[in-house]
Amino acid sequence: MYYIVETEKSFTQASTDLDSAVKRLGFGVLHVHDLGATLRAKDIAFDEECKVFEVCNPAQAAKVLATDMRLNMALPCRISVFTEKGTTKIGLIKPVQMLSALSQDAALVEVAKEVEEKTIQMVDEAK
Repeated sequence: MYYIVETEKSFTQASTDLDSAVKRLGFGVLHVHDLGATLRAKDIAFDEECKVFEVCNPAQAAKVLATDMRLNMALPCRISVFTEKGTTKIGLIKPVQMLSALSQDAALVEVAKEVEEKTIQMVDEAK
């Protein structure tokens, strides 16, 4: 269900490269949640880094919503850059498996396949 790769890049460089790959592949970055900074700002001890990129392709999102409006709760796609014990990783939850758990509609599975191919390509390019 997960697609996670390790990279030799720093957390900051991997984050920058992911942002560029998202845009280059026709998606937009709606928001970036810096979970590490948020937790530390709340005085919670958290030594790792973690940014969650909310990414979206409006045409694909519109197809999903036109088929089943309830799936708005599964959008946008999220790709994370994070550290774990000194290693930088980039990962996502695969859209096909996630949407298949929520709907059996064949058209949605096709959209999810297209999105999954692109989001995995983003991760691989940022690696």
